[in-house]
Amino acid sequence: MKKQIPFFYPTIKIIILLLFVLCFQKIKSQQIQQNPNLDPKIEKKIDSVLTLMNLNEKIGQLVQYSGQWDATGPSTSQGDQQILKKLKKGEVGSMLNIYSVNSIKETQKIVMENSRLKIPLIFGYDVIHGYKTIFPIPLGETASWDLEIMKKSAAIAAKEAASSGLNWTFAPMIDVSRDARWGRIMEGAGEDPYLNSVVGVARIKGFQGEDLSNIFTVAACAKHFAGYGFAEAGRDYNTVNIGLNELHNTILPPFKAAANAGVATFMNSFNDIDGIPSTGNKFLQRDILKGEWNWKGFVVSDWGSIGEMIAHGYAEDKKQAAQIAMNAGSDMDMESYAYEANLEKLLNEKKVSIEQINDAVRRVLRIKFQLGLFDDPYKYCDEKREIDNVYTTENLAFAREVAKKSIVLLKNEKKLLPLSKNIKSIAVIGPLADDKDTPLGNWRGRATYNSAVSLLEGIKKSVDKNVKIIYAKGIDLIIPTVEKGENQFLIPLKFNTTDRSKIAEAVEAAKKSDVVILVIGENAYQTGEGRSQTDIGFAGLQNELFDEVYKVNKNIVLVLMNGRPLELSRVSELAPSILECWHLGSESGNAIADVVFGDYNPSGKLPVSFPHNVGQEPLYYNQKNTGRPYSDKHVTFSGYRDAPKTALYPFGFGLSYTTFSYKNLELDKTEISKNGKLKVSVEVTNTGDRNGEEVVQLYIRDLVGSLVRPIKELKGFEKISLKSGETKIVSFTINSKTLEFYTANKKWEVEPGKFDVWIGGDSTTTLKKSFTVSE
Repeated sequence: MKKQIPFFYPTIKIIILLLFVLCFQKIKSQQIQQNPNLDPKIEKKIDSVLTLMNLNEKIGQLVQYSGQWDATGPSTSQGDQQILKKLKKGEVGSMLNIYSVNSIKETQKIVMENSRLKIPLIFGYDVIHGYKTIFPIPLGETASWDLEIMKKSAAIAAKEAASSGLNWTFAPMIDVSRDARWGRIMEGAGEDPYLNSVVGVARIKGFQGEDLSNIFTVAACAKHFAGYGFAEAGRDYNTVNIGLNELHNTILPPFKAAANAGVATFMNSFNDIDGIPSTGNKFLQRDILKGEWNWKGFVVSDWGSIGEMIAHGYAEDKKQAAQIAMNAGSDMDMESYAYEANLEKLLNEKKVSIEQINDAVRRVLRIKFQLGLFDDPYKYCDEKREIDNVYTTENLAFAREVAKKSIVLLKNEKKLLPLSKNIKSIAVIGPLADDKDTPLGNWRGRATYNSAVSLLEGIKKSVDKNVKIIYAKGIDLIIPTVEKGENQFLIPLKFNTTDRSKIAEAVEAAKKSDVVILVIGENAYQTGEGRSQTDIGFAGLQNELFDEVYKVNKNIVLVLMNGRPLELSRVSELAPSILECWHLGSESGNAIADVVFGDYNPSGKLPVSFPHNVGQEPLYYNQKNTGRPYSDKHVTFSGYRDAPKTALYPFGFGLSYTTFSYKNLELDKTEISKNGKLKVSVEVTNTGDRNGEEVVQLYIRDLVGSLVRPIKELKGFEKISLKSGETKIVSFTINSKTLEFYTANKKWEVEPGKFDVWIGGDSTTTLKKSFTVSE
């Protein structure tokens, strides 16, 4: 007899199914409510796309290739043919290193005209300090302490990049970096967590604007997550040894600020932290970033960093590396080819889950929807916009503005600067004086080789026609290892240490001149990725050139072009005036001339400490006090026998052609609760005879904590303009956000106790008051 099925059985199945759908929708609704930045309409669209995707298409969204071929022509290698095949099948999520509207449009067409679901590609590029118009290197730009110009320079870079077809930049780098030996120190905002945080947010807002779907914005990328700037001995890619205190209180704050600011993507880092490569670090990526911080963008690996876990000794092969990376929360594989080859196998073996893959794909699709690529895959591909918006007169004018604000006056004895435009004669000397390429710096986007304004050109345009300008190169800094115009990015430099034939000409020029502008420092490619050095002094014959010129003319304005803090002790004793000019970008020479001749009064402040010598590195102002901070009677204290333990030029330091005084530091109360707040104010007066700008800096110290606290911490700053003789009252609010830290209780909180507060013009300020925080 046939078994009879109760009439209500299908009804029960329908009810269960409906309950499941309702629960799922409720969970999704709760997730969206927990993160108000999520657009419910976009989330529904993502659900729809995910439902339609097969496994290979999902894995493809997690794959990023570097485009090394001309998309407008035939593929030329087996690797190109494989990429082309994958693109046509819709099994690639992103391409990098393809640029120009034409190339990007043709590459997008391959996907849109051949793939099943036509999911658009996202195109990434390293737009670090400009695309075609180049701004100061990030470390140099940070010296402006002007968040608005940093935001605007990022916005201009985004506009140029977006107009060229790109929609994603691998910037900003927000690694706190304290070691001048590390080559990539040039790419960030220096040694302080607070400064890195606010500068990083400014740059993210500049890149992404108010709306990622705007045709002139690009998705930003907070990198490198995490600890990359703490590479042991300043050696790039090296291991990092830190504890939870350093991780939470120093390294992570800029990334937390970036996540809160809505940065679209994160990039993990090459280094390991305490034995776990960051690319495979679940604690960082899943527990903190995606869990505790509830961040909804996607994480891209650094170039090949998934595969590099094999070299680390953390994975046996790319299959295991892919397993570790996916489980840890690394969403997109940049150039390791590990995900495409292994995720399906790992899923079948239940070593990764479909939920993890779906979550990673969802995150990638979310950014593509936010960019508007699903609405119009070619929205960034407009050749007229590319012509109209890239390397414009207006962009160059702003690059000059940013560059002059980034210059730091380190020394100015006897007011040698500014020079008169009617001075009788100037010797312009040095291997970098007429260099039109070095000012572009490393990580220069699509800058044209030799396109910067040289300092010699800037000087000639600035002075009266009767001023005699004598130029002498003095020495060659490097011996070329590539042809002119070829990319030096991966090729080591070779320094000239033997050819002194041009020094005599420089000496004669110095003898005949009223003043010498001596331009030395670092080639553009002495800093950047893979450019770590144990010697941070002047390479080649630059010291010898300085000595010979100084013998015949001591009126030297020393102009430094460099990407890291340099060892300046000896020249600092001798040269009466020193300008730190970094690698300032396209308008470098004009900007430096603006400062040299007084058209602009320098206002820059150092975002990093400059050491007495390299043996002090890593060097930073916010050190711990130790149990033996100082003694003037015996040797058993935490210091050196042959050098001070403090900086030659400290964090936050920078002079002006005028002077400023600070007085009447006042607190509106001397005791607050843990959730209370107080106002601290100070009078700042321009005591000189020129109008000027000053960066007023707020520092605090938590005197006793459950963990040892730094001797000073930057907690705020304001850049003000003051006319000669003018006084302004500058105020800051101190509240729980100012005072909290990651305590021994493993949480962010304010601990009661005594605090010191300082306000001044650099990190060595002594103008201090105290207050107490009660329970």
